[in-house]
Amino acid sequence: MAEKKNMEFDRPGGYAMPKGAIAVQRELAFDLVAADEDTTIRLHGDQVPAHQPTKPTKALKPAHSLDDPDTRVYVGDCRDVLPNLPDAGKVDLVFADPPFNWDVPYDEWKDGMPRAEYERFTFDWLDACINVLSSTGALWVNIPDDSAAEVVMHLKRRGLTMMNWCVWHFRFGQNRKDSFIMSKVHALYFVKAPLERTWNPEAVMEPSDRATVYFDPRTLNKENNVGMRVPMDVWYGQYWGRIQGNNKERRSQHHNQIPEVYLERVIRSCSNEGDLVLDPFLGSGTTGTVARVLGRRSIGVEFSKVNAKSAFERIKQGAIRVGKEKTAAGNPIFAARKAGAATKEKFEAALKGGGGKK
Repeated sequence: MAEKKNMEFDRPGGYAMPKGAIAVQRELAFDLVAADEDTTIRLHGDQVPAHQPTKPTKALKPAHSLDDPDTRVYVGDCRDVLPNLPDAGKVDLVFADPPFNWDVPYDEWKDGMPRAEYERFTFDWLDACINVLSSTGALWVNIPDDSAAEVVMHLKRRGLTMMNWCVWHFRFGQNRKDSFIMSKVHALYFVKAPLERTWNPEAVMEPSDRATVYFDPRTLNKENNVGMRVPMDVWYGQYWGRIQGNNKERRSQHHNQIPEVYLERVIRSCSNEGDLVLDPFLGSGTTGTVARVLGRRSIGVEFSKVNAKSAFERIKQGAIRVGKEKTAAGNPIFAARKAGAATKEKFEAALKGGGGKK
């Protein structure tokens, strides 16, 4: 007897998203914030005193800046810079790729703190980001396995709601024999207000496997977003690998550089043109570079003067791969449908003729 799938249910995310799951998360987050001291979630870093931001003797000024759109780079510890920004409560999107505490030889920064101190450092900069974030804004954190759980728990106890726990799968990991090779980093997506957040799914849609692999007529015959889908929560593909020495995006003397397509997806989906994007660990300048190309205002904070200058030079030069991925703006599936691809063979021919995915 053939299976009959029950499709009569009201779940915005399908079977994978039980009705009200985000609302329940939100209620639990408020409960955690309101909990008394005996039931509050405790983490290892809580035993270390919180950082006390320094107050500048004069108005805070960026070390580097550009106009149209407003682009600023500040030099200093983000835990001190963020509380003194004139943009408190006005930041639309925060993307943070912090030091992982893996003894990486960063310029000036000590990347080998005792565990409790590193967790306290993490909670402090997260709190600073939350405090400058607008009510409709989003906070993204790029973090490895060994700190992902602590970041999630802290953001939840601060009252934020997790929209996605994505994974950046970069395939080329550092070789090791004592365990499986690490080939991923977590991309954690949190918001203050799930129902009021900025969300632009059509800006990041990509060709669907239902269309390109299975030639499913249900997706090819849709009136809107023909053969397209919102990306899945595991991110990989062309241009998504780690930025190695022979990569055109590579900036010398920078560690753990993130590809432009990663930031392009985050910025397009979670902000609008003219919005303010902030990166508390600017590093090689990927966030500011992509934000500027996409017409967003941006603020970057970098501890090292040398790295800040290098990042600013990159921002001025512009992005290399923004717009390279196939999105709704250049949908080859739609072009194939318009060309009269009524059969799989004709569709594949039209798709190939339209360029396909570069």
